[in-house]
Amino acid sequence: MSGSPGPGSRCGGVEPQIDRVVVASLEQATVSVRCLRGPVRRGARFQRLDGSVQAMDLTLTHAVVHRHRVTELDTGLTAFVTLRGEGVHHLKSGTPVSGWQVIEGTNPLS
Repeated sequence: MSGSPGPGSRCGGVEPQIDRVVVASLEQATVSVRCLRGPVRRGARFQRLDGSVQAMDLTLTHAVVHRHRVTELDTGLTAFVTLRGEGVHHLKSGTPVSGWQVIEGTNPLS
């Protein structure tokens, strides 16, 4: 699934960078992210981690910026997001030594 490319985007893709996994279960995780390429909209689907072959199918279901629920994250914003689906167990908190994971995906079609 892919949307129309926006200005400055590759193939309409979106990329949040995971800073910290706050809470995780088998099918859902709440993570702190920084939006590297957006906007990332609620309903965005993520199929892979940058530089990895790990299978995943995650959907962004909830985003909070400065204690306010939002429908999209602009490039550069930091937020807490909830991701649901398969592959949650592959998400890891970042460190200066290990680096930070970037999840790659696409926004839902309008």
